[in-house]
Amino acid sequence: MKKDLISVADFSKQEMDQLFDLAAKIKKQTRNGRSPKLLADRTLAMIFEKPSLRTRVTFETGMTQLGGHGIYLDMQLGKRESTPDIARNLCRWVDLIMARTFAHKSVTDLAENSTVPVINGLSDLEHPCQAYADFLTILEYKKKFKGLKLAYIGDGNNVCNSLLLAAGALGMNMAVGCPQGYDPDKGILSRAQEMAARNKCTIEIVRDPREAVKNADAIYTDVWASMGQESEKELRARIFAPYQVNKSLVDAAKRDVIILHCLPAHRGDEITDEVLDGQHSVVLDQAENRLHAQKAIMVTLYKYWAKNRKSKKK
Repeated sequence: MKKDLISVADFSKQEMDQLFDLAAKIKKQTRNGRSPKLLADRTLAMIFEKPSLRTRVTFETGMTQLGGHGIYLDMQLGKRESTPDIARNLCRWVDLIMARTFAHKSVTDLAENSTVPVINGLSDLEHPCQAYADFLTILEYKKKFKGLKLAYIGDGNNVCNSLLLAAGALGMNMAVGCPQGYDPDKGILSRAQEMAARNKCTIEIVRDPREAVKNADAIYTDVWASMGQESEKELRARIFAPYQVNKSLVDAAKRDVIILHCLPAHRGDEITDEVLDGQHSVVLDQAENRLHAQKAIMVTLYKYWAKNRKSKKK
């Protein structure tokens, strides 16, 4: 029996809280020069269909700091070999698999055919590792989730989808300010709102970005055109122009609001230099936390798998 991280919702609230605690502990130890070797002699296969800076460096560095090793694989799943066959081979050699893909089905196919844990490093539907790093950052600055408000401004993309699920599970209010026709995934939105109702928080979609950031404790934005949407760049630039995160919009939120961006940023488009580099910005802390959150994810998944494998042998 194994556990994968394909969606943010694959972890319960209790498991999320434990993940944040572990990430904070690992981060402190690493900064003190005592990075715990919790994955000594373990190997992570890293599949990349898309270019990467943060995902590549943080996963490979994370494995090294934990005493293990990461193998970089630049490949298109299903092209030279079927995705199930790739999974069935890799799981005979490595202890964890991470994939940064285009199609979400590629990640689910890997997970269904692998005997070792599979991590969604990004797909067109979700970006769970990013969301966990984001909420770890919010927790560091705000010390809690309950009663706070996250405003997401821009395209209802894969990052937005994962943030919605995390907010609903953790009891944090969230408003998405986006143009008509660029809403988050309907199924994910519905599931996030169901979780929010149980956890006594609200999740809403609004068209006015100033309404979205009203009383916000954190403002989040992302690029208007993701990889694979380059042909829509000019159209999206016109549609999303009113949704730029600039000083005027930030001033409409709480005075101690923090600014988040998963990067890379298109300066002057979705966010201005003044805001990205300003006093409210925590984007570099957020980027660093990809490293620590992902280390906690890898340790958690591997330990769960190893424990259940031993129990099965008995």
